[in-house]
Amino acid sequence: MRAEIISTGTELLLGKTLNTNVFYLTSQLTGLGLEVNYHTTVGDNKERLIETVRQAFNRSEMVFLTGGLGPTADDLTKEIIAMGLGLKMSFNPESMTSIVNYYDNKDKLPPSSEKQAFFPEGAEVLPNDLGTAPGAIIEKDGKYCVVLPGPPAEMKLMFERYALPKIQALLGNNTLRLFVRTIKVFGLGESELEQEISDLMHKSLPFITLLDKHTYIDLRVTVRSSNEDLARKILDQTEAVIRGRLGNKVFGIDEETHSQVIGKLLRQKKLTLATAESCTGGLLGGRITAEAGSSDYYLGGAVSYANSAKLKLLGVNSEHLSRYGAVSEVTAKEMAEGIRLALGADLGLSTTGIAGPGGGTKDKPVGLVYIALAHSQGVIIERKQFAGNRDSIRNMTVETALNILRIFLLQNPL
Repeated sequence: MRAEIISTGTELLLGKTLNTNVFYLTSQLTGLGLEVNYHTTVGDNKERLIETVRQAFNRSEMVFLTGGLGPTADDLTKEIIAMGLGLKMSFNPESMTSIVNYYDNKDKLPPSSEKQAFFPEGAEVLPNDLGTAPGAIIEKDGKYCVVLPGPPAEMKLMFERYALPKIQALLGNNTLRLFVRTIKVFGLGESELEQEISDLMHKSLPFITLLDKHTYIDLRVTVRSSNEDLARKILDQTEAVIRGRLGNKVFGIDEETHSQVIGKLLRQKKLTLATAESCTGGLLGGRITAEAGSSDYYLGGAVSYANSAKLKLLGVNSEHLSRYGAVSEVTAKEMAEGIRLALGADLGLSTTGIAGPGGGTKDKPVGLVYIALAHSQGVIIERKQFAGNRDSIRNMTVETALNILRIFLLQNPL
């Protein structure tokens, strides 16, 4: 069944309000097997909204609208739908009672509150448990319109609590559903990854797309089927093939992050970790501690931004620091060893580099980073040259450091 989403509200067109509703609804609807073909955002303009709604009903079987359900003159969604479908507006006493109860009594009602209790005739009203604007499902000639409030919290609760069960009942059990698995890949560019799996990407079942997330790539595998067991089997088989080709470049699936994966590995191996950061300024430690339970394996870290901090906190050799500089293989090594020793950790992970935009030289350009991992048998050091702005370089440094740690934990039976 073809579906589309119309978001109303001039504020969405001004670039200052992020339309999170459309992302949430698209994810929910595709998971139900609906084919979402259009996202449209329309300002609070009657003529443009009428034109958009009419187009939507001509090309889709199910249309979702968010916003425009308030009591003011520019809240036009329900009226426009009634016009588009040739329906009259009718008063819903139950909705009016809910609105009155929300304000405790009629004396507190804002002007024009009754407007929110009018719906296109035949509409099935969807209660709003967080606000005063009810939603609705309207059906005519085998086509459906689902009207939801604009505030994200109200929209999400109404959809999940009231709209979703009704949509599932309409679709039945034989509807094609979309099953998705996201395979996360680090260490390959988009074109390199495409070459590795080019034969798979030319298939229609499963359908594979690539999404560059800047620090890694999401490889999205989708299967449209009414048979969940078959769909899961296809996803499992495809993931196995991809892992067989890419090896350790696959670091997780779906919502897994690098920090979650290394947390699991550190727990399994009963190892502890400490960090020493310069160019990342605490971002690495923050990423690690964003995971619940990270105190099981993460002892702490030092943000040694200034050279004096590297000397005092980490015991970096002053002569080496003067000779080789803060951004060097030697300094990265001594930072990792120093934090490991200072906190008594099994592993010490360090970052030092030039994040920019200034500070670069011919010999040490912006984006030059050294990452070191100290362990009981020695130190692993990697030199990287990243491109992009300051945030980009810092984020790439963190993800690369986590990847170095992940590969080490996978390959070494400590």
